[in-house]
Amino acid sequence: MPDAMDPRHPDDPRQARRDGGAAATDLAASPYRADRDRIVASPFLARLGGVTQVVSASGSGLLHNRLTHSLKVAQVARAIAERLAADPDLAPLLDKLGGCDPDVVEAAALAHDLGHPPFGHLGEQVLDRIARHRFALPDGFEGNAQSFRIVTTIDTRGPRAAGLDLTAAVRAAVLKYPWARLAGPRPHPRELPDPPRGAAEPADAPGTGSSKFSVYVTELDDQAQARAPFAGRLPDWQQTVEASVMDNADDIAYAIHDLEDFHRIGVLQHAPVSAELGLWEADRAGFAALDPAELAGSRRPGSSLEALRRRLHARDGWMVDDDAFADAVTRVRAELVDDLLSMPFDGSVAAEQAFGRFSAGWTARLVDGVRVLADPPTRSGHVLLAERQWHEVQVLKFVHRRFVLLRPDLALHQRGQARLLTSLVEALDQWLDDRFEADRLPRRLRDLVALAHAEYADLARHNPDSLVGATGEPPRGRSAIRALAQGRAVIDFVASLTDTQAVTLLDALSGRQGQFWSDAFVL
Repeated sequence: MPDAMDPRHPDDPRQARRDGGAAATDLAASPYRADRDRIVASPFLARLGGVTQVVSASGSGLLHNRLTHSLKVAQVARAIAERLAADPDLAPLLDKLGGCDPDVVEAAALAHDLGHPPFGHLGEQVLDRIARHRFALPDGFEGNAQSFRIVTTIDTRGPRAAGLDLTAAVRAAVLKYPWARLAGPRPHPRELPDPPRGAAEPADAPGTGSSKFSVYVTELDDQAQARAPFAGRLPDWQQTVEASVMDNADDIAYAIHDLEDFHRIGVLQHAPVSAELGLWEADRAGFAALDPAELAGSRRPGSSLEALRRRLHARDGWMVDDDAFADAVTRVRAELVDDLLSMPFDGSVAAEQAFGRFSAGWTARLVDGVRVLADPPTRSGHVLLAERQWHEVQVLKFVHRRFVLLRPDLALHQRGQARLLTSLVEALDQWLDDRFEADRLPRRLRDLVALAHAEYADLARHNPDSLVGATGEPPRGRSAIRALAQGRAVIDFVASLTDTQAVTLLDALSGRQGQFWSDAFVL
């Protein structure tokens, strides 16, 4: 008798769609391949070609944007899934945990960044602040939750008018952080003694809920449906195996390919990276002996790397090992600094081949280091990197953060982008408030208001506690529901723009653009 979780089984609950199985015109017979095709055909995936990965790519010489990143995550994720699925020793454990289908993993990887707004993580922070403080939306904005909202609610390429009608397996695999900011599941994972990665509240913002989450209150029913086949197999807060594969692939792609980009355009320089890693290697004991105040005030190369080592001990004591950390520093210095960064990128065949060797070699090494644990710590999913590869990813990500993200010139660039997004949200909100312009609003914005109004009105009737915000009281009356709906609609609208569309739309709304502004996707 076939296992009910076997993807070949006709009654597999992982294949259930929201519409109860209504057919669309899909090219693929497999429901998981059909899901992948629907995501590939989505305009929300296409727009990622115009969305920042770290800094705006236009005119900068950068190769990577959110679309190329998503494609590489999908490539790595499928390689990991196929490797795990081909291991007969892992089959009983994977079946027990709910399965690891390469098509599910690839589809989730393609969808994982659909919700990223203009200007990447900077845009995410700005929209979250505006959503919570200007619009009083209790769950604010989060890119992962926006991705889930797109595939279940906002996109319209499925057989229904709402979402893509993806299988439960793929929807569950998109849930990198399978909880809401405040509302559920119960008990909420932020209340666990050692919360899962992302579930804890930000230290500088107590009472605001989890710092990372993958579902808004408006999609709680979708989350419950997607997770139902995994009940009894996984805790409510635990990633599915397929989500865990996607999460690891995201880390691997991020750690490797952004470094390549910033060396290519001359931002990542050999000397400062070499000094940071080399001086820490030469005086590990001396750095370890520094008291916290000395370390915090030190500008000596090596100090930032020592601060990383201490943060890892405080945050991930279940995995961190000082010798493995030191070995990771040595490997990254040898293969990234002394090899790849030692020669400035000049566009030659030799330089491109050096990139190819670095990228392919590191990707293969990290994929080969993926493991599956039957009983992982709460800070990890069931799929994780082996000890050495885990430390190497931490060091690679450190180089990216320390020598790219913390650059003052990038901060200057991002402050301008933050002001632009804030002004755009305010202009659209004021337009919605103008009763004389009601018939001239962008149709897509009007549709989003109607959608959000129906959602919040339903929650106010059936689950008012999910709408409790900073006041400690659920919203009451039609005006309060309208305000929430308008706020969510404006956020949804702005989050669906590319970088260039956001700039051009604000120019038009500010009178700085002399020609008609139009774009079929957003209007």
